[in-house]
Amino acid sequence: MGSISVDLIFNLLLSSLLFSLAFSASDDGLVRIGLKKLKFDQNNRLATQLESKDLEGLRASIRKYNFGTTHGNTADTDIVGLKNYMDAQYFGEIGVGTPPQKFTVIFDTGSSNLWVPSAKCYFSVPCYFHSKYISSSSKSYKKNGKSAAIQYGSGAISGFFSEDNIKVGDLVVKGQEFIEATREPSVTFLVAKFDGILGLGFKEISVGNATPVWYNMVKQGLVKEPVFSFWLNRNLKEENGGELVFGGVDPKHYKGKHSYVPVTQKGYWQFDMGDVLIDGKKSGYCGGGCAAIADSGTSLLAGPTTVITMINHAIGASGVVSKECKAVVELYGVSIMDLLLAEAQPKKICSRIGLCTFDGTRGVSGGIETVVEEKDRRSSGLHDTMCPACEMAVVWMQNQLSQNQTQDRILNYVSELCERLPSPMGESAVECGSISSMPSVSFTIGGKVFELSSKEYILKVGEGDAAQCISGFTGLDVPPPRGPLWILGDIFMGRYHTVFDYGRSRVGFAEAA
Repeated sequence: MGSISVDLIFNLLLSSLLFSLAFSASDDGLVRIGLKKLKFDQNNRLATQLESKDLEGLRASIRKYNFGTTHGNTADTDIVGLKNYMDAQYFGEIGVGTPPQKFTVIFDTGSSNLWVPSAKCYFSVPCYFHSKYISSSSKSYKKNGKSAAIQYGSGAISGFFSEDNIKVGDLVVKGQEFIEATREPSVTFLVAKFDGILGLGFKEISVGNATPVWYNMVKQGLVKEPVFSFWLNRNLKEENGGELVFGGVDPKHYKGKHSYVPVTQKGYWQFDMGDVLIDGKKSGYCGGGCAAIADSGTSLLAGPTTVITMINHAIGASGVVSKECKAVVELYGVSIMDLLLAEAQPKKICSRIGLCTFDGTRGVSGGIETVVEEKDRRSSGLHDTMCPACEMAVVWMQNQLSQNQTQDRILNYVSELCERLPSPMGESAVECGSISSMPSVSFTIGGKVFELSSKEYILKVGEGDAAQCISGFTGLDVPPPRGPLWILGDIFMGRYHTVFDYGRSRVGFAEAA
């Protein structure tokens, strides 16, 4: 995969959830990782500021980086802090080596490598606050030695590959290649209570071409079926936090039947998604199809800034004013509408009026692909800064014209959106008292509409007058051909039980029970 140039900074107030995990294998051949939910710790808050430079970096920056406290354990239950970037980050305990050395790892469908801190991590401060793998203490250790590095939004981890047995629940994966991390980003992992990450994505995005843990589970015949599934219990009043099931699905975790869609590109669990609906009305942005991934390692729901702005405006979320956007509406708004009404090609409008410049026959800006003729190319530094704003305005005006709105109303609506762009420096807050009146937001997958209510997409931290409510939607602009791209994180997976069918290369969703 190539690098995706996306800059995104988050500075959010966070709170913690603490969970206990129990591993079990039952008579039905399924291996369950059970999650038990403890209470919020309102006194434990962390403001993070992460900058992403590519998709993996972006994933890290919207990952839940508020860290609860690890507690002790009993003979049959491991109590760990569940990573929480507003509502839940799911991780559990694994064992590395013989005898097993215990580590807490995030189970992440958006990456494919396993890494844990190494005892040879001498000069990285965060390593001193985490469990470290000691190869000399393992009877099953095998030297590998290949160097490795993974770039996250908050920095890079680096180290080298080793091979050893990995215990996940009652399963033991033999000869697993993994990364011993000898350097970790100091800000993020200094405060993290998890030690590493266990990736559940495809081998295509595995650093060093290492075979993922899940692949070896299947190859070594450790699971009944080449399927795993997530049930995330979003009911904060219940102690049980959910289950990750290896080897199949548990019928107690969902209602009805799953709707399956094929994986369209192996790497992430990527599939095609259709139009996005706001209060039942089509946005038109993904009417021609968009790419989406189901990602257990991301808490929020990320999408193109153009439609995220429409969503956050509809739910009354705060934002920031874009002077470029306001200028586009004021100076070119009528011209854009005239061209749309004249049935001009929407993707060419911004180049036709001179606000987008390109250095090739195919230009990319703001997540919208534009194909232009040589004569359409123009050069102006000012116009280049206004290009993304213009392309967003075109989409917004298209949406309103499809609803037969008047010119004045369309211009006023677009001007309001220019004042509500998702803030790159912080959260998009909403009034807690308005949650019940907020519209639904729905996603079309496999021809079926999957709806999220306001209670499901708003993240509430605290109670009473001290409560803070934040939109679960965040902007992400990935250019073609990879984008536009949506990341359906725990907000979506909490409402819909998710099946990752490796054997049939598909993803399935059903209403969670």
